[in-house]
Amino acid sequence: MRLDAQLAWAIQQCQQAGCETAQLDAELLLAHVLSQPRVYLWTWPERELDAVQQAQFSALVERRCQGEPVAYLLGQQEFWGLRLEVSANTLIPRADTETLVETALALALPAAARCIDLGTGTGAIALALAHERPHWQCWASDQVPEAVMLARRNAQALDLNIEVFQSDWWQQIPQGQFDLIVSNPPYIHPQDPHLQQGDVRFEPASALVGGHDGLEAYRQLLAPIHERLSANGWCLMEHGYDQAEAVQALMLEAGLTEVRSLRDLNGQWRVTLGRSSGA
Repeated sequence: MRLDAQLAWAIQQCQQAGCETAQLDAELLLAHVLSQPRVYLWTWPERELDAVQQAQFSALVERRCQGEPVAYLLGQQEFWGLRLEVSANTLIPRADTETLVETALALALPAAARCIDLGTGTGAIALALAHERPHWQCWASDQVPEAVMLARRNAQALDLNIEVFQSDWWQQIPQGQFDLIVSNPPYIHPQDPHLQQGDVRFEPASALVGGHDGLEAYRQLLAPIHERLSANGWCLMEHGYDQAEAVQALMLEAGLTEVRSLRDLNGQWRVTLGRSSGA
């Protein structure tokens, strides 16, 4: 079957399964099987898959129709212009999180700032910061061993210098202070219906559910903040669209100043930040 016919079939299958981005999904999967860019599909529509490629493509389309995220099927996802390896052991990096990176890069920080990304997953945030600020000392941590190894592989593949620790939040992080602390922690309420919808169904619950009220990770991250945040240092945290006020309150309770929240590109409250008093 020609590539154009393969693509038409896959688009129809994905549409019938309710995929909102059926054409894009089908194109990405077919290009992946061919190890070619998407433009190849339109340049050579008369080409045909061999038997092995046909079996691979059919299997990928079936998995996508069952709801499995395209990023997991491809084994990669782009974030901040960086191609990252992903796996079912980590959250899939999302464009919303680029708001946190943009905010961090706009702050007045030392030229050789020490920063740490807690709960790093694929390493996306730490790697984006290291890419933009090569003179920073960037650390990252995750409690899941597979995520730690994945973040290290991504750092090596991108030739970016970050140090990745296995740690349950602060517990195994060596003593010392940071000029910048960032995190996209688990923040979904355990009863949130979105956990049973879309790509989220396939992502690890440990990277999604934030304790009994969705805020437990913030409490743990902020508990030792004065010992961990340098004078005039900044703490930035991603959160759900309806959690800005709650995270602001936790930051103020922890003694941070200049606390404020920012919206993402979709207009949703996405990032809250606060500054050490410098005392």
